[in-house]
Amino acid sequence: MFNLAPLMLEKVGIIVIVAFLFAQMKSFRQIVQNEHKTNEKVMLILLFGAFGVISNYTGIEIHHNTIAKAEWLSEIDPESALANTRVMGVVIGGLLGGPTVGIGAGLIAGIHRYTLGGFTAFSCALSTILAGIAAGYFGRKRKQNGKKITSTFAVLIGMTVETGQMLIILLSAKPFEHALSLVQIIGFPMIVVNGFGTLLFMFIIQSMMRDEERARANQTNQAFHIADQTLPFFRQGLNIRSCKEISKIMLKLTDADAVAITDEYQVLAHVGEGSDHHIPKSQLATGLTKRVLGSGTISVARSREDIFCFHNHCSLQAAIVLPLKVQNKTVGTLKMYFTQPDKLDKVQQQLAEGLANLFSTQLELAEAERQMKLLKDAEIKALQAQIHPHFLFNSLNTISILCRTDVSKARKLLLDLSSFFRGNLHGARQMLIPLDKELENVKAYLSLEQTRFPDKYNIELQLEPGLEKILIPPFTLQPIVENSIHYGFKKSKDEGNITIQIFTKNNTMRIVVADNGNGIPAEKIKLLGKQIMQSKKGTGTAIFNISQRLNGIYNGQASLAINSEVNVGTTITISIPLDSKGVFDQNVESLYS
Repeated sequence: MFNLAPLMLEKVGIIVIVAFLFAQMKSFRQIVQNEHKTNEKVMLILLFGAFGVISNYTGIEIHHNTIAKAEWLSEIDPESALANTRVMGVVIGGLLGGPTVGIGAGLIAGIHRYTLGGFTAFSCALSTILAGIAAGYFGRKRKQNGKKITSTFAVLIGMTVETGQMLIILLSAKPFEHALSLVQIIGFPMIVVNGFGTLLFMFIIQSMMRDEERARANQTNQAFHIADQTLPFFRQGLNIRSCKEISKIMLKLTDADAVAITDEYQVLAHVGEGSDHHIPKSQLATGLTKRVLGSGTISVARSREDIFCFHNHCSLQAAIVLPLKVQNKTVGTLKMYFTQPDKLDKVQQQLAEGLANLFSTQLELAEAERQMKLLKDAEIKALQAQIHPHFLFNSLNTISILCRTDVSKARKLLLDLSSFFRGNLHGARQMLIPLDKELENVKAYLSLEQTRFPDKYNIELQLEPGLEKILIPPFTLQPIVENSIHYGFKKSKDEGNITIQIFTKNNTMRIVVADNGNGIPAEKIKLLGKQIMQSKKGTGTAIFNISQRLNGIYNGQASLAINSEVNVGTTITISIPLDSKGVFDQNVESLYS
C-alpha cells in the first residue's frame, strides 16, 4: 500500500503537467470558461476523456498483489488490475461541463479501460461511467443553487466516487478474494492520491480563470480610460481635428500600429503606420471600410489583400473595422490596423468591439447634447425678442436731444446703440462668444444708460489679463448689470456703485457682479434663478435663463450663486469651467453641423 502511493503521485504529476500545459492554450481557456454549447461540450468530452485515456496508459499494473514494473500499458494480464488516476479527469470534466460531459468523458475513459483487460476491466469501466454521471449531476446541482465549484467540493466528490469505485470492484470483480486483496492494496492510495490530484487540477483551473478575470478587468479599465480620454473630442462630433486627437489617444493606449476614423464619405484621421498613403480628407480607399459602412457589422482582415489596400508598400497586414452608430445608423467607422496578423488577437478584438460601443454611445450623447444646445439657442432668441422697447425709445429720445446740444456725443451714442443691437443679433446666432464681445455689449449698454442718468452710477471693471478670448454664453453679463441698474438702485437717491470682477480660480473663470443697491429679500433669493417668479418688481426671467443656459451648455459644471442683503447690496457670482470637458465649442467642424 505504502509503496504504491509514491508511484501514484508520479502518475498524478503527469496529468497535472498536461493540464498545466493545456491551461496555457487560449483555446482550452475559452472552452472551459464559455457557456457550453453543443460543440464546446463535445470538445470538453474529448478533452477530459483524453485525460482518462492517458491515465490508463500510464497506470500501474497490480499482478497477484504485486506492483509490476511501471511502463506504458497497452494490454493487461487477465489476472492483473490497474491502479491509476483515470477518475480524476472524468470528475473534473463532469463538474465543469455537467452530466453530458461527465457521461461522455466517462464512456471514453471507461471503454478504453475495458479494452486493456484484467479481471477488474468491467468493474473499472462501469465505475468510471458512474463517476462521470455523479460528478456531472452534483456539479450542475451546485451551479443551480448559485454556488461555485470550489476546490474543496471537487476533492470531496473525487474521493467519494473513488471510494465508490472500490465498492464496485468488490461487488462485481471475480474472484472476490482477489478483488478484496486488490482493494486492500490500492484503495487508500487511490482515494487519497486522486483526491490530491483533483485538488491540484482545480488549482490550475481556478488560477486560469482568475487570470482571465484579471485580464478582462484590465481590458475594461483600459476601455474606460480610453473612453474618458476621448470624451471631450467625441463631444465635438466626427471632424478632422477631433478624430485626429482620438486616433492619437488610441494609438498610444492600445497595441495597434495604426488607428483611423472615417465618416460615411472620407477618411477623417489616420495615425501611425501607413499614414503616407492613408491621408485625411481622401476618399474611402479600402473596400473593407465600405463593406462595414454598408452592412453595419464588424469586419476583420488578416492579410493585406483582405484589407483591400492597393498601395504597393503598405505595411499593414491585419485590421479590424468597427461601425460607429448614432440611433442605429452607421455614421462612420473605427479602424485598428496591425503590421503583423498575430497581433490582432482575441483580446485586441474584444477591446476594439467594446470601444466601438462606447464611442457610439458617446456620439449619441453628443447628438443629444447638440439638440439640447439648439433648444437653449432657441431660448436665447426668444429672450432677445423680448428686449424692452422702452430702452430703444429712451435711447433714441436721448440721442435726439443731444443732436441739438452735443452732436459729437450724439454720434457716439448712435454708434453705441448700433454696437449694442449688433451684439444682440450676433449673440442670438451663437452658442458661445468671446468674453471681449460680451464686454463690448455691456459697455455700449452702460454708455447709453449713464448718458440718460449722469453721475447716478459708478461702474468699475476689473479684468484679469488673458481672459478676453475665453468663450462664454452670450447675454450672461449684460442682463445682470441691467438688473443691478433697474432693480438694485430703483428709487435710490445715492450714487450706485457696480463692480465687475473677472478672474480665474481653481481652473474656472469667475465673473462677479456686485452692487451696493437695495438688495433682495431672503425668501426671493431661494427661488431666484430656479424658477420664474410673479412680482411687481420683476419676474427673474433673465437670471433664470442665464442659470438654465449655464447648466445646459456646461453639463452642470458651471454655476450661478446669489448673495444679497437688504439695503446693503447684491453679489452675483458665475463660475465657468476652463477645461475642454466642460466647454461646448460651437465653432468646430462637426458631422452634425
